Amino acid sequence: MTLAPRFPDASPAAPAPADPAPPRTALPLRRPAGPGGERRRALRQLRASDVHAVVGAALAALALTWVIFTRLLPFDGAVGFTVVAYVLFLVLYALVVSLDEDGPAVADRIAAAVVASLGLLMVAVLVFVVVFALWEGRKALPHLNFFTQDMRLAGPLEPLSAGGILHAITGTLIQITIALVVTVPAGMVCAVFLNEVPGRFARFVRTVVEAMTALPSIVAGLFIYATVILGLGADRSGFAAALALSVMMLPIIIRAADVVIRLVPGILREASYAMGTSRWRTVWHVVLPTARSGLTTAVILGTARGIGETSPVLLTAGFTAELNADPTSGPMVSLPLATFEFVKSPEPAMIARGFGTAATLMGLVLLLFVAARIVGGRGPGHLTRRQEHRRVTASHRDARRFAARASRRPADRPAPSRPTAPPPQPPSA
Repeated sequence: MTLAPRFPDASPAAPAPADPAPPRTALPLRRPAGPGGERRRALRQLRASDVHAVVGAALAALALTWVIFTRLLPFDGAVGFTVVAYVLFLVLYALVVSLDEDGPAVADRIAAAVVASLGLLMVAVLVFVVVFALWEGRKALPHLNFFTQDMRLAGPLEPLSAGGILHAITGTLIQITIALVVTVPAGMVCAVFLNEVPGRFARFVRTVVEAMTALPSIVAGLFIYATVILGLGADRSGFAAALALSVMMLPIIIRAADVVIRLVPGILREASYAMGTSRWRTVWHVVLPTARSGLTTAVILGTARGIGETSPVLLTAGFTAELNADPTSGPMVSLPLATFEFVKSPEPAMIARGFGTAATLMGLVLLLFVAARIVGGRGPGHLTRRQEHRRVTASHRDARRFAARASRRPADRPAPSRPTAPPPQPPSA
């Protein structure tokens, strides 16, 4: 007997529907550039239209300025021509950019042009100063005696083959070394105090430091002259000049180091504290190594501020034409003060010595900058060859100690047994 299906319309042999395919992401097609399309362009790519806009605006500004100065108005002078041409360039550049871009893009292009032009101006001024000093001192720099003799036996009328600036180089190095010995530890300790011990007194100290960054150099010289020379009865010497330079350098180092230490991530301090380290060990082993490159920059800024001062050295150390390597007694001259004294003379030889001294000062600053970058310019985690050698040596020493400890252990010594848990008991009925 055959049973009829309960639902006669249903097909018992109908296969089950297959699973639908998973949805896929469809990327939109790039619409063609046109009246109704959108043109894609890379924001960091320099287009040909950008170069054409800058060059065209610059040429048009120069031509229009030339017409104004030579045909329309009775203007003259290179400075006025440059200023008018620059203003016209900005106006014409904004007009050209506005033909293709909207308002925010035009403002962005104008701001970029102003910033780039100011940067080029600063570089041009720096190059001009360096080249001018080297060119004016080209007559004195080739002479070897210029670096190995002092001015004890050379007068204003002596040729460049006699006399030199050895006394000024020695005085500058001695004074700046003493100033760095005083200011670097004090500046670093003060910067750490401002960041690690916040409070009302720290805010007061930060305010005083910020105010001292604009302290005139003559005031620093007068302060040391009144306290050390007049008050304590000390003589004019290189040490007094170094103290005056320290007053100038200290707020610069503190302010720059304070900003750098403030940028150290807080998670590094928290990780150190989580390991049970004290605050000062955290500062010494975590904060200062992390900010080492920035702290080097702070020291460089302070050195550049102190090495070029003239009036504090003149007030506290006086002037001499002889070599004096004793910073505790007798006058001592520096390179900026020697430059000032040389260029005051109307003699061409003395003026050439002055510009040669200025070029030597710039070279000395460059050498100090490079040395500071080599010593402390590495980022956190970067070790020198000596530090890597010490680390490898310490690893080998630890490996030998572990091997010796393992060899002293008896071979038949059983391993320490661990207590085992009792077997689980069956539940009671």
